[in-house]
Amino acid sequence: MKKILLLAVVAVLGVTNVNAQKIKFGAKGGLNFASISGDNTKEIDPVTAFNFGLLSEIPISDKFSFQPEVMFSGQGYSFKDKDNLVALNYLNVPLMGKYYITKGLSIEAGPQLGFLLSAKDEKKDVKDSFKTFDFGVNFGLGYKLENGINFGVRYNLGLTDINNLDNYSGKNKNGVLQVSVGYFFF
Repeated sequence: MKKILLLAVVAVLGVTNVNAQKIKFGAKGGLNFASISGDNTKEIDPVTAFNFGLLSEIPISDKFSFQPEVMFSGQGYSFKDKDNLVALNYLNVPLMGKYYITKGLSIEAGPQLGFLLSAKDEKKDVKDSFKTFDFGVNFGLGYKLENGINFGVRYNLGLTDINNLDNYSGKNKNGVLQVSVGYFFF
């Protein structure tokens, strides 16, 4: 896992043949509306959590940009008619391609690497019940003002089974709708 994380950091920071003066760095944060999909999810409700992290925008042309991010993401689910919340906290590394439709307005898509930091069922540690790596794909819209403030709406579609239980044969995947506000510092 350390090698994968190191590779992700290198991918985020190591882009060649780019004019360094045009690269923007910033931070963002917002709300997650998260749940799981798959087997035995009829009794599952979504949860609201938060996300925050760092991002960079690397222009490739006038219309295309590459936006790597490193984000903390609160995810999980709850059970209907029960006071039982399963909180999953991830360090996510989205690698987004952005296409500007018009000035400021972009559509974005790209893969996401997720590393499980913690998993709690109420106050009980259940990290061993979940796989430590999650892979997904993101789709979204963004709007960037000239003063550096930016807004985004994104959906993360989990592609890997997150269960790590020997006695459960079902498959479940993360699904997260994110709404965020950010600021590019320079």
